[in-house]
Amino acid sequence: MVSIDHVTSKILTYMPYILVLIDMRYEGVRCGKDGNFTYLWIFPKVHIFLYIFFHVLLDGDPKNYMAFYRRATVFLAMGKSKSALPDLSRVIELKPDFTSARLQRGNLLLKQGKLDEAESDFKKVLKSNPSDKEEREAKSQLAKSDEIQRLVAQSRSSFNGKDYMTAITLLDTIIETCVWDASSREMRAECYIQMGEMGKAVSDLKAASKLKNDNTQAFYKLSTIYYDLGDHEMSLNEVRECLKLDPDHKQCYDHYKRVKKLNKQIQSAEELIQEQRSDAVSKYEAVMKTEPNVQQFTLLAKERICHALAKDQQASRAISVCSEVLQSDPENVNVLKDRAEAYVQDEQYDEAIKDYETAGKHSENDHQIKEGLERAQRLLKQSQRRDYYKILGVKRTAKKKEIIKAYRKLAQQWHPDNFQDPQEKKKAEKRFIDIAQAKEVLTDPEMRNKFDQGEDPMDPDSQQGHHQPFNGGFHGFQGFNPFGSGPFNFKFNFN
Repeated sequence: MVSIDHVTSKILTYMPYILVLIDMRYEGVRCGKDGNFTYLWIFPKVHIFLYIFFHVLLDGDPKNYMAFYRRATVFLAMGKSKSALPDLSRVIELKPDFTSARLQRGNLLLKQGKLDEAESDFKKVLKSNPSDKEEREAKSQLAKSDEIQRLVAQSRSSFNGKDYMTAITLLDTIIETCVWDASSREMRAECYIQMGEMGKAVSDLKAASKLKNDNTQAFYKLSTIYYDLGDHEMSLNEVRECLKLDPDHKQCYDHYKRVKKLNKQIQSAEELIQEQRSDAVSKYEAVMKTEPNVQQFTLLAKERICHALAKDQQASRAISVCSEVLQSDPENVNVLKDRAEAYVQDEQYDEAIKDYETAGKHSENDHQIKEGLERAQRLLKQSQRRDYYKILGVKRTAKKKEIIKAYRKLAQQWHPDNFQDPQEKKKAEKRFIDIAQAKEVLTDPEMRNKFDQGEDPMDPDSQQGHHQPFNGGFHGFQGFNPFGSGPFNFKFNFN
């Protein structure tokens, strides 16, 4: 009769191998929607259980090479190859002729780019009476390692000769095999930097920062790249990672102070923009003085100055600054929208329409662009008819006090009593009505808002069914006759 302890021992003996096979067979499987959970959900818990089991077992028997080997297979099944390597080394130390462990360690070392150590393991496997399968694998991996050694030498030669494109091609082939080799990725990143392909350099450096412990240099380079790209927040994040590893790292600390100062200025300026305060402009001008040598920060500062000026209705300055940005970045949608708004404020409706249309080509689903374009088109059409601001000679940003002041001056000037010639008097009457209507529209918030949106509150065609204060000429004034009673017996009170 077979004992329960013996059966349990056998199950535990083969369980790690079964897990490895399942890992290989079902890699990438996801949980189904019907609630039938697959291996990826269940088995990590089994991995953890087995890891704890073998850990406890080894505490009691630190020379049990099979327990080390089984724990290594559990690490491999969990995707923790770095953790598996010390266990495989311990197995080989305890049992030097264990070819499976040595072959697995050789494969891991090859992936890490430790070519000399990997070749040593493959050669020892071939000398230790391996199985046919182990022999074939060891010979194949040894040949691959020799080829990688040759490619590494060529890539270094190309890099030193500044033939970065050739170096990248060679490094691509190396990294296909040595996927965990941090030094190859760092060299390829440097090639990309020299060629100006910063996005690809960032990708390699991020990988290198994870593959090599305490890789402060990778974090420093990442921070400087992000800084040169104008991404101050990511630059700050990466340099902080460097200082976590080494608080006394001189390059990282000096760079941290530089980025921190700039980041604080930008955050302060953004808060002022959110509060719609005009001193946001001076804050961003300070940013340009802090970092005059990085073009991206100059462009960022000018972009935000453009926005702040447009919001503050400083149309002329906004147009000038926005135009500077668009010379370097002609497809910048935010700047195109801000300049379009400034053009509207400056009553350059044709130019506003052009900017909105250009922005729309690069951001088709932007409702702000669509609404701005429609408004600019209405205002252009309106400007070709009657413009109450022009009638009173005031800007679109004029306050009510300015409007009334302009109205009083023009009403006195064009009062029909001032003209004796019948033709001149008739012309004055018409002009006087326009002045009165302009004052009526622009001093009424609701009517003025309609007019600013491109709708004429005095136009019967756009106001069908609505009350018209001046509909039908000066004889049609309802409740208000600017000429008093009788045939031009003018007694006019200026409001």
